[in-house]
Amino acid sequence: NPLARNERRVMATIDWYFDVISPFAYLQCEQLKTIGVGHQIVAHPVLFAGLLNHWEHKGPAEIPAKRQFTYRYVTWYARRYGFPLRMPHAHPFNPIPALRLAVALGGDLDAIRAIFRYIWVDGLLPSDEPEWLALCQSLGVNSPATTLGTPEVKARLRTNTDAACDAGVFGVPTAVV
Repeated sequence: NPLARNERRVMATIDWYFDVISPFAYLQCEQLKTIGVGHQIVAHPVLFAGLLNHWEHKGPAEIPAKRQFTYRYVTWYARRYGFPLRMPHAHPFNPIPALRLAVALGGDLDAIRAIFRYIWVDGLLPSDEPEWLALCQSLGVNSPATTLGTPEVKARLRTNTDAACDAGVFGVPTAVV
C-alpha cells in the first residue's frame, strides 16, 4: 500500500547554520519554504567571524575582488529568482544583535525570515535604532537591550558557533542533512 509506506516515511532533519551578515544566507532563507517541505529545519544562528577565526581564513567582504563579485552575484541571483534585495547601507556590519535576536526567539524560522528581510529587503541594520526597536517589538521582544544581553542568549550564540566548528562548518549558509 503506497499510502502506508508514505506514512512510515521519516522526515529528515536539516541543521541550518547561518549568519545574517551573509546575503547568501538571506537568499537561502527565502528558499527554505520550498526546500524544507516535509523536513524539520533546525536553525542555528552562528557568528561567521567566529568560523573565519576558527578556520583561519578571510571572508568574502575582506577580499576586494571577491566582495565585488559577491555583491554582483547576489544581485543577479535575487533578480533571476524573483527575491527582493536591497543591500544594507553598510557591509560588513555587526550582526551580533540580529543573531542574538534569532537566538532569543528560539530559532523560529518566521522570525528569522523577518530579521533577514529587515536587513536584506529593507536595507536596515540593528544600528538603525528606531527601526530596530520596531522590528524587535513586532517579534515580541519589547526590551531588546535587556533580552539580547542575557548571559543565556550570549552563551547560546557562542555554543552554536563552537558546535558548527566542531561539525566542520566553515561558511554560511550551510545545511547539514
